[in-house]
Amino acid sequence: MRKIITAALAASFLVPVAMAPEIASAQSAREVRQSQRDLREEQRDLRQAQRHGSRQDVREERRDVRHARQEVREDWRDYRKAHRDTYRRPAYVGPRGYAYRPVAVGHRFSSAYYGNRYWVSDYSRYRLPAPVRNHRWIRYGNDVVLVNVHTGRVAQVYNGFFW
Repeated sequence: MRKIITAALAASFLVPVAMAPEIASAQSAREVRQSQRDLREEQRDLRQAQRHGSRQDVREERRDVRHARQEVREDWRDYRKAHRDTYRRPAYVGPRGYAYRPVAVGHRFSSAYYGNRYWVSDYSRYRLPAPVRNHRWIRYGNDVVLVNVHTGRVAQVYNGFFW
């Protein structure tokens, strides 16, 4: 009888531990959506304070926006750590004469660097925001860069995005 009770107790402890990764990943997506919602709300409050509030109100709202942005980044980092295989890509092979140099917003690429061979077309898989009109997410080395396809100018950069 003791063996049956001991086995039942052991099973009751092991089952929740085995299910924890699935629960955590589902909870993580919900947390990310909530954090993004909180960030939008804080930005709305900041705009309201800038229009009608005092300097103290604006300062407090800026602090709140900074904190909300930090929460969103932490949620994304947690997601990235939990889904490492998603961000592991084969070696980058750039156009002829390619040499990696870190880029910043405003840098201008030649059209060879943002051809369809380098597009990140499944941006939602990587939790990247949808590109606006005439922009594309491209892979540049292990970075992800948002490029205006008409001008070649960089609009946003995420350095060290892929492993």
